[in-house]
Amino acid sequence: MTLNIDRRRLIIGAGLGLGALLLPAGKLLAAEVLNAKGFTHNVASGEPGSDSMLLWTRYVPRGTSDEVRLQAEMALDPAFTRVIGGATVRTGAYRDWTAKLTIDGLQPGTTYWYRFIAPDGSVSAVGRTRTLPVGDVASFKLGLFSCANLPIGWFNAYAHAAERDDMDLWLHVGDYIYEYGIASYKPQDRIAERDVMPAHDHEMVSLLDYRMRLACYRADADLQKLHQMAPMVALWDDHEITNDSWEGGAQNHQPDKEGDWNIRKAAAVQAYREWMPVSEEPWKAYSIGTLATLYRTESRLIGRTQPADIKNAFAAGTDAALEVFRDGPWQDASATMLGLEQESWLHHALQANARSSHWQLVGMGTILGRTVMPQETVGWLRPEASDRSREAFKDNVRAARLGLPMWMDRWDGYPAARSRLLRAAQQADANLVMLSGDSHNAWAFSLQEDGRPAGVEFAVQAVTSGGIEGSMATDPRNVAKAFMATNPEISWCDTSQRGYAMIEITPQQVSSEWVFMQDIKTRGTAVAGTHRMRVEQDRKVFAG
Repeated sequence: MTLNIDRRRLIIGAGLGLGALLLPAGKLLAAEVLNAKGFTHNVASGEPGSDSMLLWTRYVPRGTSDEVRLQAEMALDPAFTRVIGGATVRTGAYRDWTAKLTIDGLQPGTTYWYRFIAPDGSVSAVGRTRTLPVGDVASFKLGLFSCANLPIGWFNAYAHAAERDDMDLWLHVGDYIYEYGIASYKPQDRIAERDVMPAHDHEMVSLLDYRMRLACYRADADLQKLHQMAPMVALWDDHEITNDSWEGGAQNHQPDKEGDWNIRKAAAVQAYREWMPVSEEPWKAYSIGTLATLYRTESRLIGRTQPADIKNAFAAGTDAALEVFRDGPWQDASATMLGLEQESWLHHALQANARSSHWQLVGMGTILGRTVMPQETVGWLRPEASDRSREAFKDNVRAARLGLPMWMDRWDGYPAARSRLLRAAQQADANLVMLSGDSHNAWAFSLQEDGRPAGVEFAVQAVTSGGIEGSMATDPRNVAKAFMATNPEISWCDTSQRGYAMIEITPQQVSSEWVFMQDIKTRGTAVAGTHRMRVEQDRKVFAG
């Protein structure tokens, strides 16, 4: 069902309960949209410390209040017989009735339960969270997620992860939402019960658009359960704003139609920070005792320079033009993914923390490992592939012969910045583990710099978004073999399945278990299979 709501009559966030858009079964009903009051979106926690935790909820009052005060409580048991603290927080229409606060004075490595109490005495759902440990830590587990497109699939990966009782933390590396209008989706790809708001054909542009879309996603029962069961460290990639974004614009932003980029960017950031259990800090390090340091990075909006444009070199149709691009614009040392300020912060942090923690885990929106297009892929394209798609694959194969990557929008498109990061890890003698997403498929990379090992990368498959298998008419195992044969840094890949990854960290090793869901078109937690890989302490390459 598509709702036709006159946007001119909506006051942003003003008491309409715009978040209650999806029932537990996933159906969209107008009555729930317009009448939702009270605690509309469950609870969430994030930004964990050894002695603090950020808590989140959303409450829409049943009266005409401009502002409400909510009381947060934390306890050592789910029945709240041992309440250890709390605080009061204000919210109002000015922040879409979302509420966040940080509770201090907690104990390290401790499980807590929390809830919110409204002025009318109503009580939110009870959330479970856990502070980070200090000192020597035997084991730590985190779930890794990326790329969840609601209209095309059920969030079965979230549901499966939320059922686990062995996880300490969730790490979401971006594309938590998608900005596209309904017209962008092929009817055969969509699930009827999973329409999203706003329901117009164009992309999200305004603050209201971004708020409504986040409200839709956060109303999903499986995503709510995920947030309820453990804290999350979250970072945005591009689709929280729009496709292939950088500091000064985006591939999917046209100023003549969508207005000023900075206004759109500010609206997206404001809505994200309202609706997510995140702080205002653009990047941050989280200490997991002496076991590991986890880094949350920002690689889209603050310092990323515009990627080098290879289109003209492709249009010229000659290898000479591609060679000029490869040896010139592509190598530009001023190009940066993180911005020079964040680069400096991360380099210094690696140098300091590599001495005090066994592992350096860097959460990143896009993949660091080198990837060029295998020449076989052109012959494997589906018969119905468009001429534009065929030309794109042919161009990428031509580029691959000259050492050029298939994606300029990720670290491959910024080779000088990539080298700076990996050299910093080498100079710090860090046990570097990159945790990334964005490509929709699953990958394991043995990272190299100057011909020497620099670390490994676990790149997670999408929760629902389709991968390269959508273009291929051959067995996905053939595609995986071709990628591994063509790219020395790729140690393993899966190019056809959706799900998440479970990262387990011990002093001796870090392992990733990719969990592949049986289906995303029907709701359920059946698993099709798993794959596990590990890297050992001080090896910087995958164990056999």
